[in-house]
Amino acid sequence: MRLGINLGYWGAGMDADNLAVAKEADRLGYDVCWAAEAYGSDAATVLTWVAAQTERIDVASGIFQIPARTPAMTAMTAATLDSLSGGRFRLGLGVSGPQVSEGWYGVKFDKPLARTREYVEIIRKAMSRERLTHEGEHWTLPLPGGPGKPIKLTVHPEREEIPLYIAAIGPRNLEQTGEIANGALLVFFSPEHAEETTLKHLRAGREKAGKSMDGFDVCPTVPMALGDDIDALADLFRPYTALYVGGMGSRKQNFYNKLAQRMGYGDEAAEIQDKYLAGDKEGAAAAIPRDLIDSTTLIGPKERIAERMRAYADAGVTTLSLAPAGFTLDERLAALRAGVEARELAGLAS
Repeated sequence: MRLGINLGYWGAGMDADNLAVAKEADRLGYDVCWAAEAYGSDAATVLTWVAAQTERIDVASGIFQIPARTPAMTAMTAATLDSLSGGRFRLGLGVSGPQVSEGWYGVKFDKPLARTREYVEIIRKAMSRERLTHEGEHWTLPLPGGPGKPIKLTVHPEREEIPLYIAAIGPRNLEQTGEIANGALLVFFSPEHAEETTLKHLRAGREKAGKSMDGFDVCPTVPMALGDDIDALADLFRPYTALYVGGMGSRKQNFYNKLAQRMGYGDEAAEIQDKYLAGDKEGAAAAIPRDLIDSTTLIGPKERIAERMRAYADAGVTTLSLAPAGFTLDERLAALRAGVEARELAGLAS
């Protein structure tokens, strides 16, 4: 099982620390460094900055938001990043959510599965450097009746195929991801619930495409905190879990809340959402079962984290991307090093 590092969002006053984390991950042999975007920092700029100051680690968008860019623009960015980094770029995509898509980008959040499928088709066609044409429900290239003509990408990516990942949570999205992508970006992934919530859907998609799970990258991001007081460490992630399960998206369209329900926390998920949307964020955080946090994070001493890493590997995870918590850079770097040591203790190092 490979290790990754997820830097999350940029611009929160920790930029220098984030770069230090990325450089240390590169030195320690981590496989990939992910950067996110929502409605603040964009991932492409961050990844360029990280790629310029690292040597071996892959840089990856986790994610580029589909409503933020046309598919051809995303192909251009991917080809450029792959070329500049010497073949170290991975393209992660996602539809974002209705609030960001419609409120920030002015793009209607409708038919996300069909939109994603078309988006991927156009990117792959553009990256192949054939003249770009497409007739679909969401995009038509060139536009009919005008001066547009089929154009091909002038940049030569470093590799013939850049690995393409899709952020997926719901069953239908997971199945489509297995069908059309090289990997799945996952959150709130619990090894104990992996088969029924995630893997069976990815596998169905792979089978639809006539493929197996071999070579497909199952890549969850997992928050991590090092220490001996398990309860205190779990409490660190209560606000984070409450935000996603309780406040992300809308009451009717919260993918994370539905995931918690599928994991068996139906009543708890409803209570968390009710309190969060009513403005009681502390109450929402307090309502989160510790078992839910424990099953979706890596918390505890190094030996306990090693046991959990083994559970992730046994559940089918191929790249475990860590999001190390800490109030100081030293704490985050210590967690980063502990991740490598825990993987070795678990016998998962290649």
